[in-house]
Amino acid sequence: MNDNPNWERDLVEKLAMAALVEQRRARRWRIFFRLVWLVFFLVLIASLWGGKRAAERLEGSGYTALINLNGEISTENDTAEMMIEALKDAYDDTGTKGIVIRANSPGGSPVLSGIVYDEMRRLKKLHPSVPVYVVVEEMCASGCYYIASAADRIYVDKASIVGSIGVLSDGFGLTGLMEKMGVERRLQTSGANKGMGDPFSPRNPRHEAIRQEMLDAIHAQFIQAVKNGRGNRLKDDPELFSGRVWIGEKSLPLGLADGYGSVESVARDVIKSSAIVDVTPSPALPDRFVRQFGVSFADGVQSFFKTRWY
Repeated sequence: MNDNPNWERDLVEKLAMAALVEQRRARRWRIFFRLVWLVFFLVLIASLWGGKRAAERLEGSGYTALINLNGEISTENDTAEMMIEALKDAYDDTGTKGIVIRANSPGGSPVLSGIVYDEMRRLKKLHPSVPVYVVVEEMCASGCYYIASAADRIYVDKASIVGSIGVLSDGFGLTGLMEKMGVERRLQTSGANKGMGDPFSPRNPRHEAIRQEMLDAIHAQFIQAVKNGRGNRLKDDPELFSGRVWIGEKSLPLGLADGYGSVESVARDVIKSSAIVDVTPSPALPDRFVRQFGVSFADGVQSFFKTRWY
């Protein structure tokens, strides 16, 4: 039996206080989520307004359209989608006197590089009066150079990194480590080549031959694209398609580039329109968040077998 004569009142007070605390907590969460939705809508409005302002700028006349090609060429960065969108916007505006692609990329996906390359060549045929140039700043290698070879001319700095016309596929072999640790790999497949590239299985000469055949085929596609784009400007050098890189100064005599230049100098001296408008699209924050989440999940289950330009 409770010796406190006021225990009933104390119990009621405790229950009331707990209810009050719970109400305050619920109110704080409601405020938090309202703020989140407010920020979401503000960002959405800002992105739409920014797109509207960019469209208004495209209605001007006599300018150089600038497109930035930065970082790895991948689905995570939306490289192909953004490049193609920017090219179409620039070509569709009557004020565009020329297009400059500012390149700072080590390369990336051969598929995405090929998509942008093909679209650039298609759009150039539709708009022959609008030249498109690539200006290499820090680096334009592998998949980036694949794309650049579709341009009318390529300009570099004497210290830029250019080339890397090759393909690689990397991975790890962990069988020796597993043997030392006493770990046994138990892999079952339906299909003799389904486990190709598995880092926990011993090397398989047949799988390695298939893998090399794939790399050679992609490399041949890369070489042909560069030859189609650069034509007789390329010099006959055995190192040209070996996967090595050159600095800008050395790339000129090889025909990998056409001259020295910056974005400003090409706009001013080549296109003859020093007014520069950056038409590179910026994805809205909600879309980027959804994509990043999907890519992060996909990366978690991605296999060790990768093929890329760099």
